[in-house]
Amino acid sequence: MTKSTPWQLDPALDLVLERVVDVPRDLVWEAWTTPEHIKVWFTPRPWRTTHCEIDLRPGGMFRTVMQGPDGEAFDNNGCYLEIVPKQRLVWTDALLPGWRPIKSGAGFNFTAIVALEDLGRQTRYTATAMHSDESGRRQHEDMGFHSGWGAALDQLVEHMKTRA
Repeated sequence: MTKSTPWQLDPALDLVLERVVDVPRDLVWEAWTTPEHIKVWFTPRPWRTTHCEIDLRPGGMFRTVMQGPDGEAFDNNGCYLEIVPKQRLVWTDALLPGWRPIKSGAGFNFTAIVALEDLGRQTRYTATAMHSDESGRRQHEDMGFHSGWGAALDQLVEHMKTRA
């Protein structure tokens, strides 16, 4: 995978989590593209993912239902924009499957890019959340982007090491 990207990162609009994880790229890809795996690791504890649907194709569905410790549930719908097997997943919560626009209840929408670079038995993992304005980026950061996405990544690694 090359370091070039088809998008331009903007620190005022984008949040980035980058780490080298001790799991091969194939397993990280499997964790991101298999509903049974997503339900195990995707939501930072004590929250949990109770439902996941994946239609892994551009225009396809990426849907999760997250449940909080007090029973509150959040249904998250999104649309895949780009899939480069074992290298990159791009989806947005601004669109429903089939590229249908959606109204956000969160107050902001974002496009997520998960890029994977093969390092042999390890993977360089880069997750980017792109926002349309600084307010959305700040709101997402204040909600705990780095700690939440970081905890979820730790859970992914923990889970997928059982499959290595």
